[in-house]
Amino acid sequence: MIRELWRWRGLAQSLVRRDLEVRSVRALWGNAWLVINPAIQILIYVAVFAEILRAKLPGDSDRLAYALYLCAGLIAWNHFAELVARGQNLFQEHAPLLKGPRFPRSLLPLSLLGSSTIRFAFVGAVFMVLLVSLDRWPGLATLGALPLFACQVMLGLGLGILAGTLNVFFHDVGQIVPILMQFWFWLTPVVYPLEIVPEALRRVLVWNPMLPILSGYQRIVLSGQWPDWWSVAPAAAVSLGVGLLSWIVFRTLNADLQDEL
Repeated sequence: MIRELWRWRGLAQSLVRRDLEVRSVRALWGNAWLVINPAIQILIYVAVFAEILRAKLPGDSDRLAYALYLCAGLIAWNHFAELVARGQNLFQEHAPLLKGPRFPRSLLPLSLLGSSTIRFAFVGAVFMVLLVSLDRWPGLATLGALPLFACQVMLGLGLGILAGTLNVFFHDVGQIVPILMQFWFWLTPVVYPLEIVPEALRRVLVWNPMLPILSGYQRIVLSGQWPDWWSVAPAAAVSLGVGLLSWIVFRTLNADLQDEL
């Protein structure tokens, strides 16, 4: 499989490039919008929550803390949600390619991973520039984001490919997943801190695999500390399990994808 993907690497690069360019078709500044859009969004969040609403985290008088907390959580969640959302329609969107007898189907998840990672890198770079400008650079703890990102990718891409494979055979999956993602978002401490959640609900939220991942990012940004690896370990195990499950389902139903499409 690896040899096959290497042989088709040129097509993989073309798919990634096309996916990045399709959002900026006819745009005068082209791919510059990959930087402009996140920069504007991050500046709006900081201006609104730090300067206008003056929202603060519990027990923290820092006026920027909540805005940075929110940005760190949203940037990671949006990338995760993009992998799931794009993955659930991946095979249907590329049905003409999949009907080709020699086209390697494994190339599509790889291209999705490539384009989403590039967008995430641009957004992350903009956020890092903001932290430096505010004299909030986390230091070496920034490297702790790499394992968190790996867990985030395994979980998001795994769920996306699993949903995308099943969506080919059961179209209700494409309607159910967005609803579940909405519930999942609000059951994850992105716009609210975990400390304000009642104790009974907090016992339920600890089973959320995205909780330690986002908390790790927020810990890096707010305090410059490394993530709590003991809390991240179960999320990493779940992410790996979901990734393996999606791969097994994909390989099992791979031969029938062309007929269903």
